[in-house]
Amino acid sequence: QVDVVESGGGSVQSGGSLRLSCVASEYTYSPSMGWFRQAPGKEREAVAEFDDDGTTTYGEFVKGRFTISRDNAKKTLYLQMNDLKPEDSAMYYCTAVRSGGRGWLGVALKADVLDGWGQGTLVTVSS
Repeated sequence: QVDVVESGGGSVQSGGSLRLSCVASEYTYSPSMGWFRQAPGKEREAVAEFDDDGTTTYGEFVKGRFTISRDNAKKTLYLQMNDLKPEDSAMYYCTAVRSGGRGWLGVALKADVLDGWGQGTLVTVSS
């Protein structure tokens, strides 16, 4: 089970910014955590992740606009999103695994093997 709570979504205009937060329980918080998103009618896609050794990986569509970070003391994962585009509109979810190598999130989504995720936070970007 994954016990996380996401927040920070909202409605912004194209070019705007949002900062998403994901608070995890002590049981769930792990070195390997990440964000994925799903837009209506589309497949889930990996947005950003930390892997076991602290390396970050981003989806190709990010192109330097997003930054994933974390605060271990607060057991919180963040996603700073800048220069948002209408195509970034989606429900954003936070998830974690016990151990993940580089690219674990994309692999897990494709194989549909994630143990769980939060309720999500909605991001809407208008043009």
